[in-house]
Amino acid sequence: MKKLTLFSSLFIGALAFAQGIKFEDSNFATILAKAKKENKLVFVDAYASWCGPCKLMVKNIFPLQTVGDFYNSHFVNAKIDMEKGEGVGLAKKYNVKAFPTYLFINGDGEEVHRTLGYVEEKDFIQFAKDAEDPNKRLTALKQKFENGEKDPEFLKTLAGLTIYNDSEFAGKVLDRYFQQKTTLDQEDVEMLLSGTQSTESPLYKIFQAKKAEIIKIFPEDKYAKFDKNIKLNTVLKKAYNADTKTWNENYFLTESQKFLTKEESEKILKRAKANRALKNKDIPTYEKLTLELYEDYSAMSSEELNSLAWNFFENVSSKTSLEKAVAWAQESVKKNENYANTDTLANLYSKIGDKKNAKMWAEKSIQLAKSKGEDSTDTEKLLKSL
Repeated sequence: MKKLTLFSSLFIGALAFAQGIKFEDSNFATILAKAKKENKLVFVDAYASWCGPCKLMVKNIFPLQTVGDFYNSHFVNAKIDMEKGEGVGLAKKYNVKAFPTYLFINGDGEEVHRTLGYVEEKDFIQFAKDAEDPNKRLTALKQKFENGEKDPEFLKTLAGLTIYNDSEFAGKVLDRYFQQKTTLDQEDVEMLLSGTQSTESPLYKIFQAKKAEIIKIFPEDKYAKFDKNIKLNTVLKKAYNADTKTWNENYFLTESQKFLTKEESEKILKRAKANRALKNKDIPTYEKLTLELYEDYSAMSSEELNSLAWNFFENVSSKTSLEKAVAWAQESVKKNENYANTDTLANLYSKIGDKKNAKMWAEKSIQLAKSKGEDSTDTEKLLKSL
C-alpha cells in the first residue's frame, strides 16, 4: 500500500550497501536445518507487504551496523511475507495476527520468544538478547505468571507480548494486573483498548467492567464508539469464511443492524468486501466496489485519497479507472500538497501515458522531498524513465 504519509520506499539501493541484518534466501525448512546445525535460533521478521511499520523497520533499523553485527552473529535470519507462499502456513502455525511480528524459533521449529511492532535500535537488540536467555524468554515469563507473579511492570510487559496472538492468556494477565489498580492511567487504558478486538475476547469483559475508570480518561462518546467498533469487528470476522473466501451477507447485515443503521451496515460491508478482494488479489471485484464506494470523495482526507489512488496505481490497469484515481490524487494534492501525493500523481500520469504531466509532477515531488529532507530515489527513477 502506498504510504499514508511517507512510507514510500524500501530503499533497496541503499540497503544493498548497508551492514545490517543479512536475511537467508531459502525456504524455511532449510533455514531451520541451518539453525540446528549451527546451534542458533532463527529470527523471523514476519511481515506483510502493505504494513507501514514493517517498511520503516526495513528503512531505519535493519540496515544499522550494530543491529546487523548482533543478529548476524547470533541468529539465522529470515524475512517472510506472512500473506504469500509458505508464509501463509507459518502465520497459522505461529499464530501471527499483527505486523510486524518478530519470532525466535529453535532448530526444531519451536517458538521460544516473540515481540511485535516498530522497535528502536537498543530495544531491538535487547529483546534479541532476551530470546537467548532461557530465563527471559516468553515461555519462561508465562511460567513465572503461572507461578503467581504479581509485579505490575512484569504483568504489563507480559500482556504486551501476548495481547495480539494469545488474547485468552493476555486476558488473564491483565485481569491480575487490573485487580491491583485502584485507578487507571492513560497507558493502562490504551493497552486495554489496543488488545480488545472482539466481544468474545476475555479482554472485552475487562473493558466493560472498567468503563467507569476508562471514561475518566476518554470521553464517554469515544468509549461508545470503540464499543461499537469491537462489536463490528466481531461480526465482520464471523461473516467471512477465509477458507472459501465467501461472505455470509445476511448474517452480517442482520447482526450489524442491531447497532448500525441499514445504510451504515451496507456501506461497511461493501468496504470490507473491497478490502478483502484487494488482499485476495481479486482486482476486478476490488476495482468495481471501490469505484462505487468513492464516487463522491469530497469528504475524504488528503491521506485517504492518496492511499486510494496509490492502490489503483499498483493494482488496476483500466485507463478509465486510472483516470478516476488521477482525480483522487489531484484532490489529495489540493487538500494538502506533499511529497507522497505528488509522487502518486506523477506515477498515475505516467501509467496512463501522459508523460508531460508525469514529468511536471515528478519534478514537483522531488523538490518537495528535498525541502523536507525526504528520500526521493523512486521518484527520480521515474523522472529518468520519462
